[in-house]
Amino acid sequence: MNFMDKVVIVTGASSGIGAAVAVKFAKEGATVAVVGRNQRKLTEVVKKCEENGGKAQAIMADVATEAGVVKIVHIVINNFRRIDVLVNNAGMGRFESILSQNAMKAFDQVMAVNLRGAVHLTHLAAPHLIESHGTIINISSIASMGVLSPKNFAYCASKAALDHFTRSVALELASNGVRINTINPGPVKTNFMDGLISDAKEREKSWETIKQRTALGRISEADEIADFVLYLASDRAKSITGSSFVIDNGLLLKG
Repeated sequence: MNFMDKVVIVTGASSGIGAAVAVKFAKEGATVAVVGRNQRKLTEVVKKCEENGGKAQAIMADVATEAGVVKIVHIVINNFRRIDVLVNNAGMGRFESILSQNAMKAFDQVMAVNLRGAVHLTHLAAPHLIESHGTIINISSIASMGVLSPKNFAYCASKAALDHFTRSVALELASNGVRINTINPGPVKTNFMDGLISDAKEREKSWETIKQRTALGRISEADEIADFVLYLASDRAKSITGSSFVIDNGLLLKG
């Protein structure tokens, strides 16, 4: 796969799956807009991209805000004049009971990042992707297909909505030569869990429990998801649009 002279936007790229995706694209010659909210971590990812032969620019922006999304597209078009690939990876999770007084606050926060941010960025990037016959990959979750834990209604709902948004837009943009798909990871060993479980010992215990719930008895690494992102963005996947791809080591098989 070769992405020489292609311009790629990756949100949620300061760590985890997003960072792995950014570096993989850089290795293939792409210019990568590395989007996130932590300047120090973004700078580290840009450095890794450049060490792997690609060009990268850090964009500090919050996809949950109107100004943040506008800023991303404005900077990329001003600096690079095109968009070839959009990876909507920014996401957050929050456990909250539907009975909690904070239920709607949690719901609004999760939806703003996981769904509205992706929808808004797609809206602004779509005209440029039509020009380049580009592609969009949305990072969803197996939580869109199964309820894996209680008090996770906001996250599950946001990812189910993201999947169906993807299918809807895939149909609309197909005639313009733009493909859009989702990747639905199961457990991936990143720092995403840090925001959900603060205690390190409890986190490790949770990882081990999750590992035992998968059919293959393992947890994916971020690079595995990144490899599939690049495949879907490449011409090798030119016949694929409106599809969701599960990468979960068989977790859904065991239920």
